[in-house]
Amino acid sequence: MEFAKHLKSTDLASRRELRSVPFITYLSGLLKTQLLSDDPVAGVEIRCEEKGHCPSACHLCRQPGHETPSPSPTLLEVSRIVPLYSLVQDNVTKEAFKSATMSSYWCAGKGDVIDNWCRCDLSAFGKDGLPNCSPLHQPVLRLAPHLEPSSTMVALEWVDVEPIIGYKVSDYIIQHKRVEDPSEAEIYTGEVLSLVDDLLSGLGSACVVAGKRSGDRPHSTLYTLVFKCLEPDSLYKFTLYALDSRGSRSESSYVSVRTSCPIVDDSKAEEIADKVYNLYNGYTSGKEQQTAYNTLMEISPPMLYRVQHHYNAHYEKFGDFVWRSEDELGPRKAHLILRRVERLSRYCRSLLRSSHIQSRTDTVTYATCRSEGARPPGAAWRSYLHETRLSCTEKLVTVQRNTYGIAKLR
Repeated sequence: MEFAKHLKSTDLASRRELRSVPFITYLSGLLKTQLLSDDPVAGVEIRCEEKGHCPSACHLCRQPGHETPSPSPTLLEVSRIVPLYSLVQDNVTKEAFKSATMSSYWCAGKGDVIDNWCRCDLSAFGKDGLPNCSPLHQPVLRLAPHLEPSSTMVALEWVDVEPIIGYKVSDYIIQHKRVEDPSEAEIYTGEVLSLVDDLLSGLGSACVVAGKRSGDRPHSTLYTLVFKCLEPDSLYKFTLYALDSRGSRSESSYVSVRTSCPIVDDSKAEEIADKVYNLYNGYTSGKEQQTAYNTLMEISPPMLYRVQHHYNAHYEKFGDFVWRSEDELGPRKAHLILRRVERLSRYCRSLLRSSHIQSRTDTVTYATCRSEGARPPGAAWRSYLHETRLSCTEKLVTVQRNTYGIAKLR
């Protein structure tokens, strides 16, 4: 540590000589100055205490001919957290420092903080003519961990991206569509829903429910969506982006999820397999053929696949299901029946070949919210989502699921 000291010599009065002092000496002097001062530096505490010596193996700590130990270190600690601008004593400088700090943190240094929003500088406008000193953050869409996807239901959630100071979120836009091929072109956007105008207002479909609750972090808000009328064994893509009161749109976030396999009644599937075997057994009249055909065409594709599994498990020694159907019903009718199982994914086919399938019913809770007042038409950009008064309740829903395994569960 170096400090400047005026020399008393007349011819050197205008010069300053730099001298080196140990850091411990400098801090000791600073400590005495602070103790004698009536206005100590806020938030900073200096304590002198032993913190060990330099190791004997360190050649930098020893000088030839000087065996005295190095000075003991002195600890400089922050006793409490305070904004940097509060350490400045001059009021004018403090206000300028505070304004610059707030602008840098909340407005990217391109505007001034006014109350709880950013007033952008004239140079802080994008190509679209909208202010960008407080850019709209991307909401992160994710699966809700408290509600496992089922064959017809998927729950999603995201954390509100509105900051304490800056832009104001006016709405969230949700798109969802069923994807037949993940590599297909993005031509069909699917159904587009507004969180405020469609879901919270109650004007949208009853198959999509919106909710709101407090997040895990302080002052954070979590929005939830529950889609209740989806197709089983189908791939869906959900897309979310935010709109603010300035008309800006955030980057999109998306989640792709495949719904669970369709629910099957395994006991009923086994009964149908026995019935079809009895109809095929022996001489088959036209009436029995038509009964077998109608029975197999009326059940769902996953039930049909499970019937085929049980038939082959019990009666394959008399001919497998495909061969017997072609023999008894004819190739054309057998083809009409068997092509229905082609709609099932490979994943569901593998599960439907399990030794045992059992059904269970889960009861889960979810939040549903409705706005208490209608928003004027065309006011999407001028109003704030946080100003919308909501009435929220919790509801129960029963969800049916299948459990697949090699042995029956008790």
